[in-house]
Amino acid sequence: MLIIEGTSGNLIGKGLARLGNFNYAAVESRIFPDGESYIKMPRLDEKSVAIVQSAYAPQDKHLLELLFMASELREHGCDEIVAIIPYLAYARQNKRFEDNEAVGISTLMKLINSSGVDSIITVEPHRYEIMKMFAGKSKIVEMSEAISLAIKNGIEKPVILSPDKGGIERAKKVADITGCSYDYIEKARDYATGEVSAKASVSEDLRGRNVAIVDDIISTGGTVEQAARIAKSCGSNRVIAAAAHLVMANGAYERIRNAGVSELYGTNTIPYNSAKLIDISEYVLRALNELRS
Repeated sequence: MLIIEGTSGNLIGKGLARLGNFNYAAVESRIFPDGESYIKMPRLDEKSVAIVQSAYAPQDKHLLELLFMASELREHGCDEIVAIIPYLAYARQNKRFEDNEAVGISTLMKLINSSGVDSIITVEPHRYEIMKMFAGKSKIVEMSEAISLAIKNGIEKPVILSPDKGGIERAKKVADITGCSYDYIEKARDYATGEVSAKASVSEDLRGRNVAIVDDIISTGGTVEQAARIAKSCGSNRVIAAAAHLVMANGAYERIRNAGVSELYGTNTIPYNSAKLIDISEYVLRALNELRS
């Protein structure tokens, strides 16, 4: 199999190729003066190819480049095309909250499939059920193990805290691996305004305890900020935060730091210099091997 690294692969492709003993190549890319993307594929000798292209901002550019690559591979006669999309944009646009809203992820999945992609590997999409919208095979990479190892090395005997009830299974998995207790904060979201409110209901006694807030995505940081302030108000000692995807939009880092988060952990699905990044290459390799077995 040939691993092709796209413009947003973040060297995950190179790590994957090294660990799996695959051939490796990177695409040639540039931006024309009018803003259009140019993609030139490497020499193609293999019939089985995996493209590594994450879909963080600018999402539309990265996704369009993925479609260009897949379409060219299909036209070249490749028999197997795997799209490894570490961060899958539009995953949170998975249903209509108001009439006449476009369901972005549904359209995106159709486009990826029609471009020639046979299967998708992605890391912890916001809703796992969205993968059913893709017509081919799919595999989800979970980060509980990787995040647990990072937390173990970064903080002593923490309470794993989910910032909402929906993430309690993730918190439990991380706690089980880490060997500590877990809890969650109850929250409510107004989907019309995007505002989130949290109730300070934590059953664990956090006085003098270290806390690790664990989530799938940190976007604007509002949820983690509220969780950190609640943990601090309950008497916690040190607070860190970890997530699979660090979108970190609109001053998120400053927001969570001001709320008391001392360290931030995330994966290299999205590059972020202010965090301690976890390389996901070995976990993607596991998923690729399982997908192809």
